[in-house]
Amino acid sequence: MLCELCGNKYSSPKHTLSWKQQPKRKSTILLGLIIGAAIEVHKILGPGLLEKVYEAALMHELRLRGLKVVRQQAIIVNYKGVDLDCELRYDLLVENLIICELKSTREMHPIFDATLISYMKHLQKPKGILINFHVRNIYYEGQKTFVNEYFSALPEG
Repeated sequence: MLCELCGNKYSSPKHTLSWKQQPKRKSTILLGLIIGAAIEVHKILGPGLLEKVYEAALMHELRLRGLKVVRQQAIIVNYKGVDLDCELRYDLLVENLIICELKSTREMHPIFDATLISYMKHLQKPKGILINFHVRNIYYEGQKTFVNEYFSALPEG
């Protein structure tokens, strides 16, 4: 299967196009790749495991597809000019553009949405996706995408 970003196989370690060229289009394509990877992880592992298992598997799957992924990095909150280290951590950051927050829960709570939106704000990232692996179908039941003012500010290019 070929990558929509660069046309190479998923195992390709590098994408040839810069995020600066078409960031909105690429973020949309990237989101599709993330959802596809989550579906693959869910298909193989099924529901009912701990969140950290899905996190490790999704990170591996995204890297197999040639994407840059970092995991569990600290989020520094700035309050009135002071950086607060509050031990906040996001689950995954894909291509330094999309924050992935993962859950494995029967019921999704609105606080999960609010948390991801706050992470996006403090990290100044334009897109986020909340993925719940405790569902039958990731595409229809298990994912929710968010954009913010940083997405609106991206050039159409």
